[in-house]
Amino acid sequence: MEYKKVTPGISEELRKIFGDRNVLTEVEKMEPYASDEAGKQYAHMPDVVVKAENEEQIARLMELANREHIPVTPRGAGSGLAGAAVPLYGGIVLSVEKMNRILEIDEDNMVAVCEPGVVTNDLCKAVADKGLFYAGYPMSVEESYIGSNVATNAGGAKVIKYGSTRSHVLGLGCISPTGEKLVLGGKRRKETSGYSLLQLMIGSEGTLGIITNVIVNLIPPSNKTVDLLVPFANFDDAAKASSSIIRTTKVYPVTMEFMDIFSVRATTEYLNLPPLPAQDKAEAYLLFTLEGVDQDELDELAEKAGTACLEMGALDVFVASTRTESEKVWNIRISMPTALLEKWPHVLTGDVVVPRSETAEFMARTREIIKKYAKVQLEFHGHIGDGNIHSSLIDTGNRTDKEWIEFAEEAYGELCLLGSQLGGTVSGEHGIGLEKKSVLRQSLGEYPISLMRGIKKVFDPNDILNPGKIFDLK
Repeated sequence: MEYKKVTPGISEELRKIFGDRNVLTEVEKMEPYASDEAGKQYAHMPDVVVKAENEEQIARLMELANREHIPVTPRGAGSGLAGAAVPLYGGIVLSVEKMNRILEIDEDNMVAVCEPGVVTNDLCKAVADKGLFYAGYPMSVEESYIGSNVATNAGGAKVIKYGSTRSHVLGLGCISPTGEKLVLGGKRRKETSGYSLLQLMIGSEGTLGIITNVIVNLIPPSNKTVDLLVPFANFDDAAKASSSIIRTTKVYPVTMEFMDIFSVRATTEYLNLPPLPAQDKAEAYLLFTLEGVDQDELDELAEKAGTACLEMGALDVFVASTRTESEKVWNIRISMPTALLEKWPHVLTGDVVVPRSETAEFMARTREIIKKYAKVQLEFHGHIGDGNIHSSLIDTGNRTDKEWIEFAEEAYGELCLLGSQLGGTVSGEHGIGLEKKSVLRQSLGEYPISLMRGIKKVFDPNDILNPGKIFDLK
């Protein structure tokens, strides 16, 4: 695809739109915007970075970029793991980091309205102060932006009970690739008014429009909770138990996480924390959060789940009896991707989702697949309660960036296609970005991709908005 470069004349127009302080052209200032958490091996430098403060600026930018045929890459916190925020063709990176206001917490309608650059955890805290609860909770909650959560349909640990971001979004304000304003949904919980452009925009990874505000659903605060940490001496026992416990006990947890011993050791070392209970004996852990209306119900649920785990081969069941104990365990789980990325230069922390009943089969066959590859470490963690497995590949062979990208695409492609064969799909929450374009096409087939291309062409006839992501427009 041929695009125009940002000329001095275009830069001057950008300064008129955004102001001098919000236009970056120096290499050292633009470099942090060249990559995301997928890794610097995927980095591409933009021609310029602009920081929007309102939707009018974004509309004017898109009118300009569409007229001049210059690519625009929207960017939130850069916490994505699939390369969706990488400016693949240079051009303009549009950061929404300054659009970070919570515009309204409407207690009557139980909704919050916020700009796309609001940190998810800040939203959670603000509504909690009003006695309300936002249930959308990705694992990157302390750094990710709410707009980016919407753009990728982020999931997280609580999806098993509360659903992914899509379940909580009632409305969006957007700017189209041609600079038109779109108001989708609103402070309502029902709508049957033609095709749902709202649902189409959610999860589109910044390829169909730029989110300028988000209306999210709020609910009453959660009940009493307790966390259970359950070590297993055998990896396969832990994997099998995860799908059996809910079925046999009818105990439906808020979260059910899986952590293998490799990831636990790497993360406790990275955080400089003492080992978890039974860390010298365990091959894997399950981590539950249970929710009850009162302490009696909570104790009963914990007893049922704990007994079931022991019957399925658990070494023990440890109950986090204090908030400090819970925070320690969850800090380890949340920090796993960061720990891996900090310790090794080449890590592909991807995700695959399968039916919950297939998680043990998926992990077992994945381990067999990786045996044929040399100098690579396989690591597992993830939201096993909803079948979302994070199978990370770690380079132990000192490959070059180019060698690693080629290797990772081949090896991880096999894992993704296995997930698809087992009734799953190639990503549950990280998205496709630029990393999984090839395997998405193999998984879905040409006809669904051709329909997606047609939708993209309608929204973005010149293919200027986040081009090269999800699929290539022919």
